[in-house]
Amino acid sequence: MKNLKWAGAVAFGFVFAALCVAERRRPLRPRVEPRPLHRAARNVTLGVSALVASTAVEWTVVRSTGAWAERHRIGLLHHLPLPLRVKQFLGFLALDYSIYLWHVINHRADGLWRFHAVHHIDRELDASTGVRFHFGEMSLTAALRAVQILGIGVDRPTLTLWQRLLTLSVIFHHSNLRLPVQFEQALSLFIVTPSMHGVHHSERKHEADRNFASLLSVWDMLHGTWRPGAAQPTITIGLPGRRDPRDLTIGPLLAMPFRPQRSSWAVDDSPTPGVLPQPASVA
Repeated sequence: MKNLKWAGAVAFGFVFAALCVAERRRPLRPRVEPRPLHRAARNVTLGVSALVASTAVEWTVVRSTGAWAERHRIGLLHHLPLPLRVKQFLGFLALDYSIYLWHVINHRADGLWRFHAVHHIDRELDASTGVRFHFGEMSLTAALRAVQILGIGVDRPTLTLWQRLLTLSVIFHHSNLRLPVQFEQALSLFIVTPSMHGVHHSERKHEADRNFASLLSVWDMLHGTWRPGAAQPTITIGLPGRRDPRDLTIGPLLAMPFRPQRSSWAVDDSPTPGVLPQPASVA
Protein backbone atom coordinates (compact mmCIF):
# COMPACT_ATOMS: atom_id res chain seq x y z
CA MET A 1 0.00 0.00 0.00
CA LYS A 2 2.83 2.38 0.89
CA ASN A 3 4.58 1.60 -2.41
CA LEU A 4 1.34 2.29 -4.28
CA LYS A 5 1.08 5.71 -2.61
CA TRP A 6 4.60 6.66 -3.63
CA ALA A 7 4.01 5.33 -7.13
CA GLY A 8 0.89 7.48 -7.35
CA ALA A 9 2.76 10.61 -6.26
CA VAL A 10 5.58 9.98 -8.74
CA ALA A 11 3.12 9.27 -11.56
CA PHE A 12 1.21 12.46 -10.78
CA GLY A 13 4.37 14.58 -10.85
CA PHE A 14 5.54 13.01 -14.10
CA VAL A 15 2.17 13.32 -15.86
CA PHE A 16 1.66 16.90 -14.65
CA ALA A 17 5.10 18.00 -15.88
CA ALA A 18 4.74 16.14 -19.19
CA LEU A 19 1.33 17.69 -19.86
CA CYS A 20 2.58 21.19 -19.03
CA VAL A 21 5.25 20.77 -21.71
CA ALA A 22 3.06 18.99 -24.26
CA GLU A 23 0.15 21.44 -24.07
CA ARG A 24 2.47 24.32 -24.91
CA ARG A 25 3.73 22.51 -27.99
CA ARG A 26 0.32 21.32 -29.16
CA PRO A 27 -2.25 23.76 -27.72
CA LEU A 28 -5.93 22.91 -28.11
CA ARG A 29 -7.20 26.45 -27.42
CA PRO A 30 -5.48 29.84 -27.69
CA ARG A 31 -4.31 31.48 -24.48
CA VAL A 32 -6.28 34.47 -23.20
CA GLU A 33 -4.60 35.32 -19.89
CA PRO A 34 -1.95 38.05 -20.27
CA ARG A 35 0.12 36.75 -17.33
CA PRO A 36 0.24 32.94 -17.58
CA LEU A 37 2.76 32.47 -14.76
CA HIS A 38 0.62 34.48 -12.34
CA ARG A 39 -2.38 32.39 -13.30
CA ALA A 40 -0.49 29.11 -12.88
CA ALA A 41 0.81 30.22 -9.47
CA ARG A 42 -2.73 31.15 -8.42
CA ASN A 43 -4.06 27.75 -9.48
CA VAL A 44 -1.29 25.86 -7.71
CA THR A 45 -1.81 27.92 -4.55
CA LEU A 46 -5.50 27.04 -4.54
CA GLY A 47 -4.53 23.43 -5.19
CA VAL A 48 -2.15 23.30 -2.24
CA SER A 49 -4.77 24.70 0.13
CA ALA A 50 -7.27 22.14 -1.18
CA LEU A 51 -4.74 19.33 -0.78
CA VAL A 52 -4.05 20.25 2.84
CA ALA A 53 -7.76 20.37 3.67
CA SER A 54 -8.66 17.14 1.87
CA THR A 55 -5.70 15.29 3.39
CA ALA A 56 -6.81 16.32 6.87
CA VAL A 57 -10.28 14.89 6.18
CA GLU A 58 -8.74 11.77 4.65
CA TRP A 59 -6.58 11.06 7.68
CA THR A 60 -9.17 11.87 10.34
CA VAL A 61 -12.41 10.61 8.77
CA VAL A 62 -11.91 8.40 5.73
CA ARG A 63 -9.23 6.11 7.11
CA SER A 64 -11.05 5.41 10.35
CA THR A 65 -14.32 4.90 8.48
CA GLY A 66 -12.67 2.48 6.07
CA ALA A 67 -11.09 0.45 8.87
CA TRP A 68 -14.39 0.30 10.76
CA ALA A 69 -16.34 -0.70 7.63
CA GLU A 70 -13.84 -3.47 6.83
CA ARG A 71 -13.94 -4.77 10.38
CA HIS A 72 -17.74 -4.87 10.53
CA ARG A 73 -18.28 -5.76 6.84
CA ILE A 74 -20.32 -2.63 6.14
CA GLY A 75 -21.34 -1.99 2.53
CA LEU A 76 -23.08 -3.81 -0.30
CA LEU A 77 -20.08 -5.67 -1.74
CA HIS A 78 -19.30 -7.37 1.56
CA HIS A 79 -22.58 -9.26 1.27
CA LEU A 80 -22.40 -10.36 -2.36
CA PRO A 81 -21.18 -13.97 -2.92
CA LEU A 82 -18.74 -13.02 -5.67
CA PRO A 83 -15.02 -13.61 -6.30
CA LEU A 84 -12.71 -10.92 -4.94
CA ARG A 85 -11.67 -9.63 -8.39
CA VAL A 86 -15.29 -9.26 -9.46
CA LYS A 87 -16.06 -7.33 -6.28
CA GLN A 88 -13.09 -5.06 -6.89
CA PHE A 89 -14.17 -4.43 -10.49
CA LEU A 90 -17.73 -3.62 -9.41
CA GLY A 91 -16.39 -1.45 -6.60
CA PHE A 92 -14.25 0.51 -9.06
CA LEU A 93 -17.27 1.14 -11.30
CA ALA A 94 -19.45 2.15 -8.34
CA LEU A 95 -16.84 4.62 -7.12
CA ASP A 96 -16.58 6.24 -10.53
CA TYR A 97 -20.34 6.37 -11.03
CA SER A 98 -20.90 7.97 -7.63
CA ILE A 99 -18.33 10.69 -8.37
CA TYR A 100 -20.20 11.41 -11.62
CA LEU A 101 -23.41 11.91 -9.63
CA TRP A 102 -21.53 14.06 -7.11
CA HIS A 103 -20.29 16.30 -9.91
CA VAL A 104 -23.82 16.70 -11.25
CA ILE A 105 -25.07 17.61 -7.77
CA ASN A 106 -22.28 20.19 -7.44
CA HIS A 107 -23.74 21.94 -10.47
CA ARG A 108 -27.36 21.63 -9.36
CA ALA A 109 -27.21 22.47 -5.63
CA ASP A 110 -26.57 26.16 -4.91
CA GLY A 111 -24.77 25.42 -1.65
CA LEU A 112 -22.24 23.21 -3.45
CA TRP A 113 -22.03 25.25 -6.66
CA ARG A 114 -20.70 28.27 -4.79
CA PHE A 115 -17.59 26.18 -4.00
CA HIS A 116 -17.36 24.42 -7.37
CA ALA A 117 -17.71 27.72 -9.24
CA VAL A 118 -14.21 28.65 -8.05
CA HIS A 119 -12.95 25.88 -10.32
CA HIS A 120 -15.03 27.04 -13.30
CA ILE A 121 -14.11 30.73 -13.04
CA ASP A 122 -10.69 30.04 -14.57
CA ARG A 123 -10.63 31.76 -17.98
CA GLU A 124 -8.30 29.16 -19.45
CA LEU A 125 -8.20 25.39 -19.20
CA ASP A 126 -4.92 23.57 -18.81
CA ALA A 127 -3.17 21.09 -16.51
CA SER A 128 -3.00 23.65 -13.69
CA THR A 129 -6.81 23.92 -13.71
CA GLY A 130 -6.83 20.25 -12.71
CA VAL A 131 -5.54 21.21 -9.26
CA ARG A 132 -7.51 24.46 -8.98
CA PHE A 133 -10.26 23.65 -6.46
CA HIS A 134 -11.57 25.45 -3.39
CA PHE A 135 -10.52 23.83 -0.13
CA GLY A 136 -14.19 23.65 0.89
CA GLU A 137 -15.12 21.61 -2.16
CA MET A 138 -12.21 19.23 -1.71
CA SER A 139 -12.98 18.77 1.98
CA LEU A 140 -16.55 17.80 1.11
CA THR A 141 -15.37 15.53 -1.69
CA ALA A 142 -12.93 13.83 0.68
CA ALA A 143 -15.77 13.30 3.16
CA LEU A 144 -17.76 11.72 0.33
CA ARG A 145 -15.17 8.92 0.32
CA ALA A 146 -16.48 7.82 3.71
CA VAL A 147 -20.00 7.64 2.28
CA GLN A 148 -18.74 5.68 -0.72
CA ILE A 149 -16.94 3.21 1.54
CA LEU A 150 -19.97 2.69 3.78
CA GLY A 151 -22.42 2.32 0.91
CA ILE A 152 -20.36 0.32 -1.57
CA GLY A 153 -18.16 -1.71 0.77
CA VAL A 154 -15.12 -1.17 -1.43
CA ASP A 155 -11.76 -2.39 -0.11
CA ARG A 156 -8.78 -0.12 0.45
CA PRO A 157 -6.66 -1.31 -2.53
CA THR A 158 -9.52 -0.67 -4.96
CA LEU A 159 -10.22 2.75 -3.46
CA THR A 160 -6.54 3.69 -3.66
CA LEU A 161 -6.20 2.51 -7.27
CA TRP A 162 -9.33 4.41 -8.31
CA GLN A 163 -8.21 7.59 -6.56
CA ARG A 164 -4.82 7.46 -8.30
CA LEU A 165 -6.34 6.90 -11.74
CA LEU A 166 -8.96 9.58 -11.09
CA THR A 167 -6.28 12.11 -10.18
CA LEU A 168 -4.29 11.36 -13.34
CA SER A 169 -7.47 11.57 -15.43
CA VAL A 170 -8.40 14.96 -13.95
CA ILE A 171 -4.99 16.40 -14.82
CA PHE A 172 -5.15 14.90 -18.31
CA HIS A 173 -8.63 16.03 -19.32
CA HIS A 174 -8.13 19.54 -17.96
CA SER A 175 -5.00 19.94 -20.06
CA ASN A 176 -4.84 22.13 -23.14
CA LEU A 177 -3.33 19.29 -25.16
CA ARG A 178 -4.45 18.87 -28.76
CA LEU A 179 -4.61 15.19 -29.61
CA PRO A 180 -4.98 13.69 -33.11
CA VAL A 181 -8.68 14.01 -33.93
CA GLN A 182 -9.42 10.38 -34.72
CA PHE A 183 -7.44 9.14 -31.74
CA GLU A 184 -9.28 11.46 -29.36
CA GLN A 185 -12.65 10.54 -30.83
CA ALA A 186 -11.94 6.87 -30.15
CA LEU A 187 -10.46 7.55 -26.71
CA SER A 188 -13.45 9.64 -25.64
CA LEU A 189 -15.68 6.58 -25.94
CA PHE A 190 -13.87 5.19 -22.90
CA ILE A 191 -12.37 8.01 -20.84
CA VAL A 192 -12.77 11.78 -20.56
CA THR A 193 -10.51 13.69 -22.95
CA PRO A 194 -9.38 17.35 -23.14
CA SER A 195 -11.85 18.27 -25.90
CA MET A 196 -14.73 16.63 -24.04
CA HIS A 197 -13.98 18.48 -20.83
CA GLY A 198 -13.44 21.72 -22.70
CA VAL A 199 -17.16 21.63 -23.53
CA HIS A 200 -17.96 21.26 -19.82
CA HIS A 201 -15.97 24.41 -19.01
CA SER A 202 -17.77 26.50 -21.63
CA GLU A 203 -19.26 29.82 -20.49
CA ARG A 204 -22.56 28.74 -22.07
CA LYS A 205 -24.56 26.91 -19.42
CA HIS A 206 -26.20 24.42 -21.76
CA GLU A 207 -22.69 23.27 -22.73
CA ALA A 208 -21.37 23.32 -19.17
CA ASP A 209 -24.25 20.98 -18.28
CA ARG A 210 -22.61 18.28 -20.37
CA ASN A 211 -19.70 15.88 -19.85
CA PHE A 212 -19.77 15.53 -16.06
CA ALA A 213 -17.71 12.32 -15.94
CA SER A 214 -14.28 12.46 -14.35
CA LEU A 215 -12.72 9.17 -15.51
CA LEU A 216 -15.00 6.81 -17.46
CA SER A 217 -17.13 8.57 -20.07
CA VAL A 218 -19.81 5.85 -20.05
CA TRP A 219 -21.80 7.61 -17.30
CA ASP A 220 -22.45 10.64 -19.51
CA MET A 221 -23.57 8.33 -22.30
CA LEU A 222 -25.98 6.48 -20.01
CA HIS A 223 -27.52 9.71 -18.67
CA GLY A 224 -27.70 11.60 -21.95
CA THR A 225 -25.17 14.24 -20.86
CA TRP A 226 -22.40 13.13 -23.21
CA ARG A 227 -21.28 15.48 -25.94
CA PRO A 228 -18.24 14.91 -28.18
CA GLY A 229 -15.59 17.60 -28.09
CA ALA A 230 -16.60 20.59 -30.20
CA ALA A 231 -14.27 22.83 -32.20
CA GLN A 232 -12.36 24.18 -29.21
CA PRO A 233 -11.43 27.65 -30.56
CA THR A 234 -15.18 28.39 -30.67
CA ILE A 235 -15.58 27.68 -26.95
CA THR A 236 -15.04 30.47 -24.42
CA ILE A 237 -13.84 29.08 -21.09
CA GLY A 238 -15.09 30.42 -17.76
CA LEU A 239 -18.20 31.92 -16.20
CA PRO A 240 -19.72 34.98 -17.92
CA GLY A 241 -20.92 36.39 -14.61
CA ARG A 242 -17.41 36.28 -13.15
CA ARG A 243 -15.24 38.21 -15.60
CA ASP A 244 -14.19 40.98 -13.22
CA PRO A 245 -10.40 40.67 -12.70
CA ARG A 246 -10.97 41.37 -9.00
CA ASP A 247 -12.82 38.04 -8.80
CA LEU A 248 -9.79 36.15 -10.05
CA THR A 249 -7.26 36.80 -7.29
CA ILE A 250 -6.57 34.43 -4.41
CA GLY A 251 -8.35 36.32 -1.62
CA PRO A 252 -11.70 36.79 -3.39
CA LEU A 253 -11.59 33.22 -4.71
CA LEU A 254 -11.14 31.77 -1.23
CA ALA A 255 -13.83 34.04 0.22
CA MET A 256 -16.30 33.73 -2.66
CA PRO A 257 -18.35 30.74 -1.37
CA PHE A 258 -18.97 32.53 1.92
CA ARG A 259 -20.21 35.79 0.38
CA PRO A 260 -23.61 36.69 -1.12
CA GLN A 261 -23.79 35.10 -4.55
CA ARG A 262 -24.59 36.65 -7.90
CA SER A 263 -25.46 34.74 -11.04
CA SER A 264 -22.58 32.87 -12.63
CA TRP A 265 -24.46 32.78 -15.94
CA ALA A 266 -25.19 36.45 -16.51
CA VAL A 267 -25.69 36.30 -20.28
CA ASP A 268 -28.25 34.66 -22.53
CA ASP A 269 -26.98 31.11 -22.89
CA SER A 270 -30.02 29.59 -24.59
CA PRO A 271 -28.96 27.02 -27.20
CA THR A 272 -29.67 27.60 -30.84
CA PRO A 273 -32.86 25.67 -31.73
CA GLY A 274 -32.12 22.35 -33.39
CA VAL A 275 -28.42 22.44 -32.52
CA LEU A 276 -28.08 21.13 -28.97
CA PRO A 277 -30.89 19.82 -26.75
CA GLN A 278 -31.06 20.45 -23.05
CA PRO A 279 -29.28 17.69 -21.06
CA ALA A 280 -31.32 14.86 -19.61
CA SER A 281 -32.08 14.90 -15.90
CA VAL A 282 -30.12 12.50 -13.75
CA ALA A 283 -32.33 9.97 -12.03
